[in-house]
Amino acid sequence: MKTIDELLAEGVAGKRVFVRADLNVPLDGTTITDDGRIRAVLPTVAKLAEAGARVVVASHLGRPQGAPDPAFSLAPAAARLGELLGADVAFATDTVGESARATVTGLADGQVAVIENLRFNPGETSKDDAERGAFADRLAELADVYVGDGFGAVHRKHASVFDLPARLPHYAGYLIATEVGVLKKLTTDVQRPYAVVLGGAKVSDKLGVIDHLLERADRILIGGGMAYTFLKAQGHEVGSSLLQEDQIPAVQEYLRRAEEKGVEFVLPVDVVVAPAFPDLKTKAPAHPATVAADAMPAGQMGLDNGPETNKLYASKLADAATVFWNGPMGVFEHPDFADGTRAVAQALVDSPAFSVVGGGDSAAAVRILGFDENAFGHISTGGGASLEYLEGKTLPGLAALED
Repeated sequence: MKTIDELLAEGVAGKRVFVRADLNVPLDGTTITDDGRIRAVLPTVAKLAEAGARVVVASHLGRPQGAPDPAFSLAPAAARLGELLGADVAFATDTVGESARATVTGLADGQVAVIENLRFNPGETSKDDAERGAFADRLAELADVYVGDGFGAVHRKHASVFDLPARLPHYAGYLIATEVGVLKKLTTDVQRPYAVVLGGAKVSDKLGVIDHLLERADRILIGGGMAYTFLKAQGHEVGSSLLQEDQIPAVQEYLRRAEEKGVEFVLPVDVVVAPAFPDLKTKAPAHPATVAADAMPAGQMGLDNGPETNKLYASKLADAATVFWNGPMGVFEHPDFADGTRAVAQALVDSPAFSVVGGGDSAAAVRILGFDENAFGHISTGGGASLEYLEGKTLPGLAALED
């Protein structure tokens, strides 16, 4: 795929450059609680603006169901982008309507605009090729060149990700080039030992990547809500913990295959439990207790790895040469259940391994828990995209940038 450096060498002064970014930031009302994804696209936007392009930034935010919804407006993200650029950023209140056309027409060389949430138009996410294509046609009218830099969306066959690049000269931005380069280090010529840490709520979200990694990883460490399906598959009581009963046969098969292939599967040896899920708004004390993973009381809910598990996982990461981590170890948003996630992050900081934090909640946890992002090899902006890449799937947004 062609890169933004090739585009810059060709010259962009006066050209309208459509940058498909991922500004899907978490919001508390209109307050951005983590601006990592905005900062990630900053190098691409800034470089294009410095070169005299008229930059049109577009993104989705949340799931607004194909119609305008003020709760999902990109206005806060546009304002934050302007703060980070140190320049005014124009904002269009629609995607391809009068405001978008007027806003783009009003740009001077080197100026930046953000158009409203792409998912306010049903054509963005439509399963119908014609409807999606019609929306892409209208987006194409706003630009002369396309730059794909929204890595968090490249696994979606959406109009702005898949269809629009076919209608314009297209290039990969700095973020996508970096993300792909990093993920190649996890799939080809991997430095070993290769350890993978998987957490998060559901086993079903990770089945494909576990299947793929059983052929590649040396160790797989399991935490988060998904751990309790693994523990149940081993015959242990898991109380009222998150459990996917229907996935137990698949998990048992993975454990069998791992043993057959010599892949070390590491599960919690102790867990932190509480009578109920904690209140994440008030952060009220949740009355936690630590119990052995094979002796969980009925009626108690597992919400984090225990201290012995934290030590065990740190030891399994200490000598790794490559580590991929996707998914928190517990309900890290509450102080009573953040230690497991913190312990994994600290183990990666302490390890000489090339470490990749695979986007989503893991990336948010690293920042929320106060870790220096530069202490990790790479923090991805796309959890789902990273997982699908590691599964060996073809990602529509990357395929669309290929020539």
